[in-house]
Amino acid sequence: MVEVLTIGAHGWSADAFFAALAREQVATFYDVRRRRGVRGPEYAFANSARLQARLAELGIAYEHRLELAPSTAIRQGQYAEDELLGIGKRSRSQLGEAFKAAYTAECLEAFDAAGFLAEAGTGPICLFCVEREPEACHRSLVAEKLAGAGATVRHLVP
Repeated sequence: MVEVLTIGAHGWSADAFFAALAREQVATFYDVRRRRGVRGPEYAFANSARLQARLAELGIAYEHRLELAPSTAIRQGQYAEDELLGIGKRSRSQLGEAFKAAYTAECLEAFDAAGFLAEAGTGPICLFCVEREPEACHRSLVAEKLAGAGATVRHLVP
């Protein structure tokens, strides 16, 4: 059985982020972002080139899984809902129902979770995006789909 971990960049220092991945002995790190950059100097460690270099130093394989990233249209729909509710992007605690439905239709309906887990090997593997709270990020939806295919799931938070 593969253990699936999830992690976001927000709320972590670079040292604590990479220490958590090392402590958990992550074998493969799956970046499920469309845009692989994060604003702000405190999150420079999560920008693609730096992230990949540090993961390589730790002996953690890196894969970008663009097919698991929500489209710009889906993300913009969530941003519009956040604005209506007066919620800042970094303070969102959960995804809207419209986002969940659109993301499921666009990315998860055709996603072969069992095949993904078979490719992943014995793990543990880690799904990565930027949001601190897993429920505020699509990575939790991917993790839920993987759990349905037999994986155990644990969310890492700062």
